[in-house]
Amino acid sequence: MIECITTELISYVMRDFHKDMEEAMDMVYNSNTYTKLLNTKSGLYYQSPLYVYDLFKEEFPL
Repeated sequence: MIECITTELISYVMRDFHKDMEEAMDMVYNSNTYTKLLNTKSGLYYQSPLYVYDLFKEEFPL
C-alpha cells in the first residue's frame, strides 16, 4: 500500500509542482508526510493517496 501511495504522490507532485521525476521523488522522500506514511502506527497508509497528498501540500504549499 505504501508503495502505491508513494507512486501516486510522486505523480501528483510532477503534475502540480511542475517537477521532473527526480525532483518530485526528492520532495516526497524527504518530506515529513512520507515519514508519517512509513510509520505504520500512524495508520496514514490506510488513507487514500489524495488524502495523503492534501497533507503533503500543507507541508509544501503551491
